[in-house]
Amino acid sequence: MTADDPDEKPGATYASPPCFMHEVEGLAEPTNPADPVLWADVRRWRKAKRERLIAARLEISADRRAEMSARIAEGIDAAIGSPAGKTVSLYWPFRGEPDLRGWMASLVARGGRPALPVVIEKGQPLVFRAYRPGDRLEKGVWNIPIPADGEEVIPDVVIAPVVGVDPGNYRLGYGGGFFDRTLAALPRKPLVIGVGYEMQRIPTIYPQPHDIPMSLIVTEAAGPA
Repeated sequence: MTADDPDEKPGATYASPPCFMHEVEGLAEPTNPADPVLWADVRRWRKAKRERLIAARLEISADRRAEMSARIAEGIDAAIGSPAGKTVSLYWPFRGEPDLRGWMASLVARGGRPALPVVIEKGQPLVFRAYRPGDRLEKGVWNIPIPADGEEVIPDVVIAPVVGVDPGNYRLGYGGGFFDRTLAALPRKPLVIGVGYEMQRIPTIYPQPHDIPMSLIVTEAAGPA
């Protein structure tokens, strides 16, 4: 996000969701697309769909989003069970995403270990740094707050906000490809929980060979699916 972002509010601070907020349309180029012409068509379709879904999400009132976020937090608890001893990558809300900052505090209270993603370089996988509420943050790439001193960790659980999601648990994100690149590079696969609102469910994202589905989805209307 930059100062030119029309959705940025003065004085607001945001941290990046794993592979999502800082993704910029046009960066995601599969190394070996199965069909370059088809991929170009899919990219255009995804961009248009993304814009419509984000616009619809921003129309939800803050009070309604808070209610839905609380229900989503309950669904996450049902999905992962006791968080004690688990490292969980989280995010700060961006452009109407579910707000799970309160759940992060409860995670720490129950013995879980939060982490935040860090962009090292465009076109490269993210790394995850340990973070606890109150730890010092600094501006990272694109001025996104990141843990200033946290050690690098491998998450057991990655909580990923979605722009859209289809029945195969394929996620429509912000278009930069960080999500798939990061999951492919991890030494072990975490439990990946996509979180969003029911209105973000779509028939398909037209998944391509490079797309990696999430483990499960949690919305305000249902538990893990």
